[in-house]
This record gives sequence, structure tokens and C-alpha cells, in this order.
Amino acid sequence: MDIQTANVFVFIAPVLHQRLLLGFAAAIACTPAHANLLQEQAQRFHPVESSGGMVSAQEAQAAAVGAQILRQGGNAVDAAVATSFALAVTLPQAGNLGGGGFLVLWLPRRGRISTCSAVAREASPPQALAVGRGEAVALNFRETAPQGAGPDLFLNPDGSVNRERALRSLLSTGVPGTVAGLTRVQARYGCLPLAAVMQPAIDLAEQGFPVGAELSASLAAAAPLLKAHPASARQFFKPGGQPYQPGERLRQPELAASLRCIAQQGASCFYRGRLARQLTALMQSRGGLISRADLAAYQAPWVTPLQASFQGHRVVTMPPPSGGGATLLQLLKVLEPLNLAATGLNSAATIHVMVEAMNLAYRDRNRLLGDPDQVAMPLDRLLSDPYATEQRQRIRADRHRPAAELEAEPSPLVGEGTNTTHLSVVDRDGGLVATTTTLNTAYGNGITVPGAGFLLNNEMDDFTAKPGAPNAYGLRQGSQNAIAPGRRPLSSMTPTLVYRPDDSPLLATGSPGGSRIITTVLQVLLNRLVHGLNLASAVAAPRIHSQLWPDQISVEQGFSPDTLRLLQDRGHQWRLVPAMGSANSVEVRYGTGGSVDQMQGSHGVADPRRLDAAAVAERP
Repeated sequence: MDIQTANVFVFIAPVLHQRLLLGFAAAIACTPAHANLLQEQAQRFHPVESSGGMVSAQEAQAAAVGAQILRQGGNAVDAAVATSFALAVTLPQAGNLGGGGFLVLWLPRRGRISTCSAVAREASPPQALAVGRGEAVALNFRETAPQGAGPDLFLNPDGSVNRERALRSLLSTGVPGTVAGLTRVQARYGCLPLAAVMQPAIDLAEQGFPVGAELSASLAAAAPLLKAHPASARQFFKPGGQPYQPGERLRQPELAASLRCIAQQGASCFYRGRLARQLTALMQSRGGLISRADLAAYQAPWVTPLQASFQGHRVVTMPPPSGGGATLLQLLKVLEPLNLAATGLNSAATIHVMVEAMNLAYRDRNRLLGDPDQVAMPLDRLLSDPYATEQRQRIRADRHRPAAELEAEPSPLVGEGTNTTHLSVVDRDGGLVATTTTLNTAYGNGITVPGAGFLLNNEMDDFTAKPGAPNAYGLRQGSQNAIAPGRRPLSSMTPTLVYRPDDSPLLATGSPGGSRIITTVLQVLLNRLVHGLNLASAVAAPRIHSQLWPDQISVEQGFSPDTLRLLQDRGHQWRLVPAMGSANSVEVRYGTGGSVDQMQGSHGVADPRRLDAAAVAERP
């Protein structure tokens, strides 16, 4: 029995159940009504509310920086850039100058605009989409492979993958894109001068900030990695080598000087000036590959976002080399006709269908996706309705299909670290920014550029070191994602915007979490748009993840043993894992009329899975 046939039967029980509930409700109506004397709320979690804009990020002091920029007249782009540079100071395990990422934005072109008409200053990039009364566009500032890199970079003489070289050496560092991306989007779409936007981050680095509980624990855990490199040890530990305790002030004067140079000179400081000289001097002295020519050639291009309709809502997200956006839209298309609202949030039936769809989508991701500048991909077919139907028909309603069985099938179309960070911003005009940046694993390769104060990424591990060999996140990828000069590695980062049926802006979301980013974003959207949870509840709900290999479901704390037993009965194996992701999200709040002109403010939620995260309002 395929899933579409089974879905008819799955739907019958909830309908009967609903009728029983209606009868029960009618019976209750005949008895005296009792007021909600305690004024209890329908849902257990509630978002932060603002009469203006909102910034939600993985670290509270950086989120406060973004809200401060909104109060100074900046728009969503200004606030996102300010928060990102601040995260390079206050969240060194993921925030960065030496990494890369993706960004999706929407800003209004007409109607009420109270910040600045940034969109109307010049002609729209040809890659922009007209959406409602504004435009959406995406920016790709993913790292690139140096010109000296090749497909055998991480292979030992016997053909095995050298994991130490792939994760902990300078060979693991791709040409960074963060500075190019943040300065480019701010120059085109921001309202304030770059120096004003970056000043709070400079102050945090120069004057220091009180270390939070999460960062304190993270630095202690990373001590073996960071203390192996003198510049990193000086940067992140006290003179005697002791870790900073919560509340103690961490100052980073070298990083402050680097930020000031970027604020004054823009991206040229990083790619052609002082920081370029410091970075390449390190590479030359310790066997790295990045050259002055690699840095000078780096570009962060505008790209057209991917889009699809789901439950009447336009969903806009990143195209490749983000494999996240395409995989997210593929999953939404497969799942949309199935009545997940009837089978229920996190029921065994719902989880089974989601897991089977995830495995099919990750099979395609790993086999078919790569850097669109260098490899051909069947994106139109992947995201087509007929292909979604074919994939849906491959799902067995009553039984898990093992990964080996799926992997043995020929593809019908052939013929990040866990310490990434995501932030979302909404401004008082409904402008939205979702941006995800990364060093790959926590603190990247642990190497700080001497004299410059910033850590380097180990993103080269996101390439396929050897087809079929798992990377740091267990992904077994294909030759489409092989290392090649100038190529950008495939990513799971999935910054995403959602619009209401009238194309007015609704929400921005995304997450860190390596290969689990895609499924985290998927579940936030399903919880909000299908299961009717508010934004805070949608983010807080327990999560699952499956990616074909390893052939098991990762589950967070919070699932019923009965549900897990039912999944086992269908052939699934599962394992309890630490909390997944950090889906910091924002949502536009509308008045009774519902149009964008009745926008009354915003909601924000910082994922409770991260101790130091916060959603900070522009104003109450």
C-alpha cells in the first residue's frame, strides 16, 4: 500500500474522532459554562512581542546590537549586518570573519516605508524577485576552494580520508566570504553608514563583554583544540591559560583592530589590504593554500532565490550551493498533499512519513547537488510537481525502506557545522532578513590569524573528500561535490522567508546544525503552517532528523516511548541525541485588517536549545 492510498484510511480515524469530540462538546454545552478563571493560555510557549522590529540571534548581546541599530533608524539589513559582525566577537565558535554563509532578504519598494527607500536607490539586481510590494533576493558568500586545491587533497596514500587534515589543518580552510557578503549587502540595501553599523561590534571587541554560560562551557570544551595554536590560546584564554568564567570580561583587541579596518576600508581591507597580508603570511608559513590571488578574486554574487508554494504561502529560500533550500522545497512538495494535520504533530504516523520523505530527499541532495557555477543539476525536475508525486509513491505507509535499499536504486534523475549560526531580523516596515553563517565545526580548525584576531573555517571538509566516505556530519556525498579550484562546497544552510497568501511578509527562519539544518527548518514550517502552533511553540517542539545514512532516526528528548515503539514496529531504528539546531525566528504581526498597512509590530523567538540566545525587540 503506498502512502496516498493509506492516507485515505489514516484520515478516517481523525474524522470520527473529531465527530466524537463535537458530540462531547455539545454535551458540555448543555451544562453550566465555567469561565477560564485562571486566564490560562492555549499554548505553553510565547514569542517576544514588539511594536516595531525584532532581532533573534544565538547570542543575546549580539541580538541587542541589532535592535540598537533598528532604533537608530537602520533597516533589517543594517541590523542583520551589525548582529553578524557582533557575533564574530561574542559567539566565536560560529560567528566569524573567516567563514562564509548565505543570506535571503525581502524589503519593500512601495507603500509605507519608515526607514529608507534602500530598494529604490538603484535598479534591482536582475536576480531579484518581485514579491508583493517589494523584492526578494539572495546573496551567496559561501567559501571557495583555493586554486591550489584538488580532489585528492585529503586522501592518504592508501586512498583513505585523512580526517585530521580535513578538519584541523590550514588545508581545511576555504577562501572566506563573510566580509565580502556582509559589506556588499549593506552597501546595496542598508540605510546607515557601514562604520555606524560596525561600531557596536568594535566596542564589544575592544572594551570586552561579559562571557555567558554557554560560551564559558564551550571554550573549556574546546581548550585542547584552541590551546594547540598560540594565537588562539592568547585570544580565548586568560594569561595563565585558564578559561573565562561566566560574567568575566573577554577583550579581543586584535579583532577590534580588524573590525575597525573593515569599517573604514570596506571589504578591500580583508581581500587586498592588511588582513589579506596577515592571512596569506600564515598560509605561507604553515603550508596552507590560500594565496593573495585567491583573496583578490573572491566574489559574493547575488543569486535568484528558489521559491515554491506551500499551503498557499510563498516560501523563498537559498539555491545551490546551498543544498538546504532545494531539499527543503522538495520535502514540502512531497508532504503537502498528505494530511499531516489529521495524523497529528509528532505522532508515529506523521514521523514515519516525514522520515521516509527525508531519506529520499537526502539521497537526491547527496547525489545531484553541487556548485551551480561548475556542475549541472536537474533543479527544475527536482522541484517539479510530477517528481514530488513520484517520490511520494515511493513511500510505504506501513514500513520503513532501509537506506541500503534506497541507495541501491539508480537515481531517477541521473542520466554545516554544528556550530553554524543563524539570525533573523524584521524591521518596522516588514523588511525581513534571514542569514546563516558558519566556520563549519566549532571554532573551525581552531587556528586564529596572528595579529588579526579571527578564526579560520574548515569548510573544505564539506566537499566530497572521497565519494561515499562520510564527512563530519555523516553525509555520504557524490562526485558532484568534489574539490575543485574556485568551487563552493555544498551546504545545508537554509535561510528561509515565508509570505502570506497575499504575498505580504510573514516570517524569517533558519538554523545551524550541519546536515540537520534542513529538517529543523522543515519542522518549524510544518509546526507553524500545518499544525497551527504559534512561532515560539513551533520552534520549541521536539525534533527528529533522518538523512538516509546512518539508517536511523535522531530524536530529541520529549517523544513518547509509545511513539518510538510504534516507529520500531514499522522498521525504524532510533537514537536519542542532544538538542538539534537553533531556529532563531521572527514574524510580522498584523492588525485586524490584515494588510501590510495594518502591520502592528513583530514577534520573535530565540530557540531555547541555546543558553545565550535571545530575541530582542526594537521597542516594546
